[in-house]
Amino acid sequence: MSDQNTYAGLTQLGQKADLPASPEQAVLERVPNPQADVDYCVRFTAPEFTSLCPMTGQPDFAHLMIDYVPDRWLVESKSLKLFLGSFRNHGAFHEDCTVMIARRLVELLEPRWLRIGGYWYPRGGIPIDVFYQTGAQPEGVWIPDQGVPPYRGRG
Repeated sequence: MSDQNTYAGLTQLGQKADLPASPEQAVLERVPNPQADVDYCVRFTAPEFTSLCPMTGQPDFAHLMIDYVPDRWLVESKSLKLFLGSFRNHGAFHEDCTVMIARRLVELLEPRWLRIGGYWYPRGGIPIDVFYQTGAQPEGVWIPDQGVPPYRGRG
């Protein structure tokens, strides 16, 4: 069981927190991992991720899957939700958004391992899937398949 002081520094959880204007302004927060002596996988699924095309300003949509094996830190989920929501008015290509999210999480958490799958819906008739991971999948940890089928359209 955790001591309340463990969470004293959190600025968003349990409080009103507005959606940040940009990913750069978003504050990602972390909490100590109470099970740091155990290797396990944490999965976040964001099936309605939205950003903007940097050229046209049109919305882009993705299904994001983030898996990580924590070390000393866990990402605080409300801060992650607000961070991901901050992309709603952010113009960047699919690749940039996906890798930016991964790199921010790696910088914050210093996880044993992290991967992200960005399954982007088609624009101009071409779906773009973007994948990033920090290294080889750790042995002895169950990492389920992300389970997102490739885009098939009417084919």
